[in-house]
Amino acid sequence: MNPSYIVPVLLLFAAGTALSQTAAPPAVNGQDAQDHSPSYVLGPNDQLSLVVDQLQEEFTEKTFRIDQQGNVSIPLIGRVHAGGLTTSELEDDLKNRFGVILKTPDVVVNVTEFSSQPVSILGAVGQPGIRQLQGKKTLFEVLSLAGGLRPDAGTIVKITRDLRSGPLPVPNAFTGSTGEYSVAIVHIKDVMQASAENIVILPGDTVFVPKADVVYIVGSIAKPGGFPIGENEILSALQLVSLGEGITRTAASEKAKILRLDPGSATRSEIPINLNRLLAGKDPDVMLRSDDILFVPNSGAKSVEYRTLEAIVNAATGVAMYGRL
Repeated sequence: MNPSYIVPVLLLFAAGTALSQTAAPPAVNGQDAQDHSPSYVLGPNDQLSLVVDQLQEEFTEKTFRIDQQGNVSIPLIGRVHAGGLTTSELEDDLKNRFGVILKTPDVVVNVTEFSSQPVSILGAVGQPGIRQLQGKKTLFEVLSLAGGLRPDAGTIVKITRDLRSGPLPVPNAFTGSTGEYSVAIVHIKDVMQASAENIVILPGDTVFVPKADVVYIVGSIAKPGGFPIGENEILSALQLVSLGEGITRTAASEKAKILRLDPGSATRSEIPINLNRLLAGKDPDVMLRSDDILFVPNSGAKSVEYRTLEAIVNAATGVAMYGRL
């Protein structure tokens, strides 16, 4: 991970942690709110409760759902168009309507369930799922609402928007193959730096954070683990040994091997590699691919198989993943 945005990314992790402690539970279609939000723009499927000072019994513990046309039926005054209004604007409208039958009524509108402004946040985030936008939210804020980035997050974010809401305001945005959606790829480091790519997310958008490409080193290594391959970067066998803080004294480093997935298969091929010769500069370094596992056996073992190939794979994918500082 590039040092220039290590701190901002950590801030996003922290923001996600703090929000996960105070925000609603993991996203669902209807997000309970019990919140008076004067700037929230109402829409279909939002659920409301009303407080009318002179009609407390008529409205206590009652809720009202906005229909697909944006209308809501209110006792005593009938159908009211609420879609597209803020809660504050709806309060003013209801005060005027109730004013016909009441003297200077006071009306408070509460949104008890936000359901009209969904955004899908998927991939390598803390709480993937559907969130309801409550007011204007940037990409950074939406990622934070989803619990922030996971440690295995990659370096980009993919945003998809229905063209009926207009194209995405990003220079590299393009129209999807169906002709119905605008698609853009933005870089996390740019989002963290408050650039133009930190765009406002609209209802109906999909935000997807792919996992990073990772290579693993396991066995007789000081710091076994997974290490992400950053954008436009490569990792070699020697670099991976360095990131793993070197081999142990008992390592049979001349018998190391790279375990590489066969294309279109779940099986792995074994590629022998003599780390002693690499370290001595006698053999050329070996470039690694995403999901490669560099296994360094122990010289004291009777076999260099580390139990079984399956055990190596399970050990590799289960170890901690570290950012590249």
